[in-house]
Amino acid sequence: SAEDFPAFIVNRILMPMINEAVYTLYEGVGNVKSIDESMKLGANHPMGPLELADFIGLDTCLAIMNVLHDGLADTKYRPCPLLTKYVEAGWLGRKTGRGFYDYRGETPVPTR
Repeated sequence: SAEDFPAFIVNRILMPMINEAVYTLYEGVGNVKSIDESMKLGANHPMGPLELADFIGLDTCLAIMNVLHDGLADTKYRPCPLLTKYVEAGWLGRKTGRGFYDYRGETPVPTR
């Protein structure tokens, strides 16, 4: 039943959305600000998917995408190369001061 797997359900829905947001950035569909603002305005999300990824930790997002990809053997769960690149560079989000936003100043600034 669903109540036995709430974290799995959330990760299976939320992480591909975040990963797709990273793909839209990677492919130049929008910049960080436009992607986040679009989801806040268009889907009434309290924070955009890239801001949320930074909050969760890009390393955590990547690890979950890898578990989904390996466990479900479906290419739709393939982590975006940009997510992998950021994690390899040590840009893990808020906890390192830099991810899709730079948190080192008074207010977060989009990095792309």
